[in-house]
Amino acid sequence: MTPSLSDTETAATSIQNAHHIVLLIGAGISTAAGIPDFRSDKTGLYARLAPLNLPFPEAIFHINYFRHTPEPFYAIAKARHPRNLKPTLSHAFLGLLAKKDRVHFLFTQNIDGLEEDAFVPPGKMLAAHGNWKTQRCWKCKAAYPDGLMKRAIAEGEVPYCQEEGCDGPVKPDVVFFGESLPEVFEEKEKLVDEADLMIVVGTSLKVAPCSRLPRAVREGVPRILINQEKVGDFGSRVGDVCLLGSCDESARALAGALGWGDELESLWGEAVAAKESMEGDFENETSIDECIRRLAQENQGKMISDGHKKMLETHLESKFARLSTAASKGNI
Repeated sequence: MTPSLSDTETAATSIQNAHHIVLLIGAGISTAAGIPDFRSDKTGLYARLAPLNLPFPEAIFHINYFRHTPEPFYAIAKARHPRNLKPTLSHAFLGLLAKKDRVHFLFTQNIDGLEEDAFVPPGKMLAAHGNWKTQRCWKCKAAYPDGLMKRAIAEGEVPYCQEEGCDGPVKPDVVFFGESLPEVFEEKEKLVDEADLMIVVGTSLKVAPCSRLPRAVREGVPRILINQEKVGDFGSRVGDVCLLGSCDESARALAGALGWGDELESLWGEAVAAKESMEGDFENETSIDECIRRLAQENQGKMISDGHKKMLETHLESKFARLSTAASKGNI
């Protein structure tokens, strides 16, 4: 689906007139890079995890599940690691906005680091859910060597803490469900009030606290949604523009309307070339579906006792039921 010409022109005008743009980025911007989003029917990661018979799909990224059963996370880690992923055209559009000094601040819910690869300055963005650059023991918080982490991911094995007397699983410094966002999030959240334009790209707006950012924009400030479907309260305010369809198509259409088409393509080519020049961490690529199939064959259900598993499932199901209820009422 290509955004309508009128909506694209309206969005382009808002961008042209803005100098303090605040952006919120989600998984949908990276699907063209080869990373599936989370919630799409059939193609989303959660749907593809079905063979593992998890308590519920999100459990693979919940700290209360990971600390006892880290095997599912590491079974797919090789396929989801961003080592060789290349920035998409949409990422390049973010970099172009930054190059033109239009970006006031960017919040990303992604852990792939592709915004930075597309030349968004680190000082202008916050990876609210962390990233893969470092890792530490979940239990004692001791740092873990990069080389050993790369080897564990390449082999699909769980890395365990090397500190004497500790056997905790090592976790990359990404924020799991059940963990708090970085303290700096609340400080940076205040920048939303300074926005003269809000752009939201590729997110379901179902995960708090990032989901509240678009609502925090001052009344009268235009908001642009670039997404496959309407989410949150978009469309409820005067000045809202929804560009529905693929993120890359919308980015290309916006760049064309702004007269930035050639610059966008050039910057994208530069970003991709820079990433291609980097040495990959792993020799062989493995698809997510293949990783899932292998773990399913190993009968993941035997990794912890049935009694412990039942206790854990009940606890997590109750917690996510409360989260879903709050989301449906618009409280998160």
